[in-house]
Amino acid sequence: MENWIGIGVWIVLGAVVGLVMKAMVKVPSTQPGHTTILVVLGCFAGVVGGMLGVGILEFTEPRSMSAGGMIGALFLSVLLTWTYRWGSKTVV
Repeated sequence: MENWIGIGVWIVLGAVVGLVMKAMVKVPSTQPGHTTILVVLGCFAGVVGGMLGVGILEFTEPRSMSAGGMIGALFLSVLLTWTYRWGSKTVV
């Protein structure tokens, strides 16, 4: 049960990072679909990053609520949402 709770925390962490990234990186002409895309992208990146973090940093005792999982989820969700937000800023 603890692993499912950890995966839920990764999803929520990714969604929060997506919303924070929307607030931090300002785009002059915002289009209406970016909030949904950023939240979904942050959730996806949080889950993938959490799995990678657990696999790399917590190899001996894999648990999703470990520090490795949280660090991986945070790092990858920040990286992917910032890349999307930065890329959409330069294209527009």
